[in-house]
Amino acid sequence: MITSAFIGRTVLAVFAHPDDESLSCGGTLARLADDGLRVVVVTASHGERGGTDGPVHDPALGDIRAREMRAAAEALGIAGLIIGDHPDGELRWAHVGELHAELTALIRHHQPAAVITFGADGLYWHADHIGVYERTLMAVQVSGAEPPPLYHVTMQRGVMPEIVNAAKRRGWMPPQKGFWSLIPESFGIAAEPPTLTVDVGDWVPRKMRALLCHKSQLGEQHPFEFLPPADARRLLGCEYFHRANIPTTAPPLLEQLCT
Repeated sequence: MITSAFIGRTVLAVFAHPDDESLSCGGTLARLADDGLRVVVVTASHGERGGTDGPVHDPALGDIRAREMRAAAEALGIAGLIIGDHPDGELRWAHVGELHAELTALIRHHQPAAVITFGADGLYWHADHIGVYERTLMAVQVSGAEPPPLYHVTMQRGVMPEIVNAAKRRGWMPPQKGFWSLIPESFGIAAEPPTLTVDVGDWVPRKMRALLCHKSQLGEQHPFEFLPPADARRLLGCEYFHRANIPTTAPPLLEQLCT
């Protein structure tokens, strides 16, 4: 249970694309919102290169993904949403100074109780995710004398293969292209072991609703369609983090949610 000292304070969650928030830690974001915190999500790009035909710059897709992101934010109870215009597919190398400055300003403005972002592996070595990890880490480190706790979201090795295999047993077939053509074993393959496990079992339906908002990324058929509620809760009912080793006397937040 979150202590009253955190009620009304902001949690800043920083990601690369619309849909990252729901897949990586949508349950935790919804739980924090329900516990009375103000959740603000930043996506550095519109995700305009996330089409199934390869990394083609498609502004129309970016607009679609922004609309999907707004719907997912509503499902999760996200109070503030910032969708950036940094170039999808180039977040590790392009606009580095601009993104760093924006994140530093946001941290100083909101004085968040916690910041959440990717770990060094970017969940599955996605270069954009790693770029956002690098920019967010640096922004927290230089944000002031008392930086907020920084939490890196991770994924347990084997969870995504279980999701995919559970769907295959019910007739799902992976596509040739797009997100679900990724090798499921890539998720969490070289991540640091989590140090925090957050129980989000009661928030799995909200996480699923948010995920289903991102239709342009999930495709016509996707594994989540084939997961019955019991399997969804078993496979998605915990979310995993490790806290960055940044000296601060700021009180911890996510630790209060841990099982």
